[in-house]
Amino acid sequence: MKFYSVYDVEFKPYGKVLEGYDTKELVDAMLKIDLPETGVAYEPGIAALEACAIYRDFENRGYGGMPIQLGMCWGRNTKLNCLEYHRDSEINLGTHDFVLLLAREDDIVDGVVDTALVKAFRVPAGVPVEVYATSLHYAPCHVDAGAGFRTAVVLPKGTNTAVPDFTPVCEEDKWMTARNKWLLAHPESDEAKGGAHVGLKGVNIDIA
Repeated sequence: MKFYSVYDVEFKPYGKVLEGYDTKELVDAMLKIDLPETGVAYEPGIAALEACAIYRDFENRGYGGMPIQLGMCWGRNTKLNCLEYHRDSEINLGTHDFVLLLAREDDIVDGVVDTALVKAFRVPAGVPVEVYATSLHYAPCHVDAGAGFRTAVVLPKGTNTAVPDFTPVCEEDKWMTARNKWLLAHPESDEAKGGAHVGLKGVNIDIA
C-alpha cells in the first residue's frame, strides 16, 4: 500500500492541514493519559483536554462558533476494520505521527465500499488536520508500536454519543450506530460481529 503525506496533493479531496493553532498544551495533556494495555480506547469529550486554550480556538475558528467536544482516540492499531462518516468535518491532532485510512462517501455503491479504494495518509505529530464530512475514516493507525497513538478528535457536541431513538426510513438510517455516526463494517471486524452494517468488501487492510 502506498503511503501519502497530508501535505501531498492526494490529500486535497479528503481534508486539509490547519494553520495557526498552538498545539503544545494539548499535546502535553494528551501524553498524560495512559495507553490502554491492548486495543483502542475512545472518549468523545475529555475534561483535561477541553480545559486547554486550543479548545476555544477549535470552537471559534474550526467550527465557526458551534458547540464542540474535544476527546481522544488512543491505543495501538494497524487495521482498517470499519469506515464511518459524520455530517460535518472532524479535526484530528496526534502526539506522534499516525496514519489515517480514508475513502470517500461517493465510493459507497449500494451500501458497500471496496477497500481497494482506501488510501493511507501519514499525519505528522502536532499537526492539526481537518477531515472533511465526505471522507470515510475510522480509528487511526500507529506508526511506532511502542509509542502507539494518541489522536485528539474534535467534533460537534454530542457526536458519537447514544444513537437517537427513531424508526429507520431508508437503508442509510440502518447504518447509524451512534449520534451523528454512520458505520460501514468489514465482515471480519468485531463491529460486524456485533450487528453493524457490513459495508466493506475486499481485504481488511493491515498496514503492519
